[in-house]
Amino acid sequence: MKKKFVCIICPNGCEIEVKYSEEEIEKISGNLCEKGLDYVKKELFSPERGLTSSVNLKNGLLPLVSVKTSKPIPKEKIFALMDEIADIEIEAPVKIGDIIVKDILGTGVDIIVTKNVDKRIHS
Repeated sequence: MKKKFVCIICPNGCEIEVKYSEEEIEKISGNLCEKGLDYVKKELFSPERGLTSSVNLKNGLLPLVSVKTSKPIPKEKIFALMDEIADIEIEAPVKIGDIIVKDILGTGVDIIVTKNVDKRIHS
């Protein structure tokens, strides 16, 4: 099989062409450094993505708060992770860096708050 990539690891943005089988890279061209080879291997055989989303926030100045994964997760787990966090509701106040879920789906990845939101004062 053949595939083309634009490497996003460094500013060079190499256009990489690769010939591969299910288990190995047979030929690669266009990468100016080893980082390009590492990038293509990861994308072909075990792609990962960082994920950002939001969760419901009770008694906050805002109804939602933004969250992210602490590190990239396997691409095939994105939809399961989104289903998991869709039902989460946390209590205000929250601060950037608060961990709201540890080791989500057994991935070793935490879900972290990315915005400070104060508690709503009821009057």
